[in-house]
Amino acid sequence: MKRKILLLFAHPSQHRSEVNLPLYKAAKKIDGVTCVDLYREYPDYCINIDREQKRLLSHDIVIFMFPLYWYSTPAILKEWQDLVLEYGFAYGQGGDALQGKWFLNALTAGGSEQAYKAEGYNHFRLDELLQPLQQMADACGMRYLPPFALFGSRTAAAEQRLKQHVDAWQRLLLAMTEGRFDIEKGCKMRSLTEQIDQLISEAI
Repeated sequence: MKRKILLLFAHPSQHRSEVNLPLYKAAKKIDGVTCVDLYREYPDYCINIDREQKRLLSHDIVIFMFPLYWYSTPAILKEWQDLVLEYGFAYGQGGDALQGKWFLNALTAGGSEQAYKAEGYNHFRLDELLQPLQQMADACGMRYLPPFALFGSRTAAAEQRLKQHVDAWQRLLLAMTEGRFDIEKGCKMRSLTEQIDQLISEAI
């Protein structure tokens, strides 16, 4: 079953991006993926609610792509949530527009994976820090997938980890659009990053 992906990209300083921008450009090459650069489209933060809701209605999978900023999303993604996910549209009485769609966070974290543990510098795992977004998806009736994340993003390019990550990202997007992604298994994982190939079947 073919699925359409809406990718909402939020990076406020793209000239410094070594990972998110290559991932965004790679996503633009996949048929079935609609890529929206929120900071480019809404530099004044005046988000067109009708346009964004129509985009949501015409896609099956919603992806937030962003660098982790202070344990959350860049500001424009929060603004997007606050304005677009209205009562009566995304939740509440009659708010069933997003029921059954998939939701995924694709993000980068500057710190190492060791820093995102109870005993680490940040004290919480990444999946714990993302719980507000998980609850957002749950409240909207969406199926929440564990994050596709790259830790240590500040040194990924220098350590030659970027190509492998971009390749995995493209395989994931392609499998999702072609209906080759096992969502039942994926929903039970803590992270998609290391186990993508276990979730993808070869046959279309």
